[in-house]
Amino acid sequence: MAEVLVFHHGHGLTDGVREFAEQLRRAGHTVHVPDLFEGQVFDSLEEGMGYAEDAGFGTVIARGTAAAEGLPAELVYLGFSLGVLPAQKLAQTRPGAKGALLLEACVPVAEFGGAWPHDVPVQVHGMDADPFFAGEGDADAARALVETAAGAELFLYSGDRHLFTDSSLPSHDEHAATQATDRALDFLDRIE
Repeated sequence: MAEVLVFHHGHGLTDGVREFAEQLRRAGHTVHVPDLFEGQVFDSLEEGMGYAEDAGFGTVIARGTAAAEGLPAELVYLGFSLGVLPAQKLAQTRPGAKGALLLEACVPVAEFGGAWPHDVPVQVHGMDADPFFAGEGDADAARALVETAAGAELFLYSGDRHLFTDSSLPSHDEHAATQATDRALDFLDRIE
């Protein structure tokens, strides 16, 4: 079973993120879910992203990096949207990473170094018409990652919802979220 460090999205540590983590636990995985927003949960993504911008994206990433300290090196890093920043950074730069699950975001690999580590499998999930994922370059970054990294997979779902995987938000898409969760669980089951 895998040990997973989960980073929430721009709304904060919502009930939907907690429920996703609980699904992983029920499947037998060890899951850690730090709060990068210091207890704040925002009703709108705009408010949450405003908080992240005020705190500084570097601060959010540093909080994620700090959450990994004291945990084993052999982690799978999972990020939802904004949470992809610390997840991807740690997967690319922290020795011992076992994998990465990047949900609804992906940044160019060059953001955190030159190349994706050859021994770190990665899955990226997003909607094909999501204005953030598809419209702001994340899908292109994910395609580039899949073209250059061994063990990289990209799953595109039909739709325009951002944060479709969070069951506590109006943007939730049950069908696509179930597919993403099943694929994530299969990914984790393959981690040695």
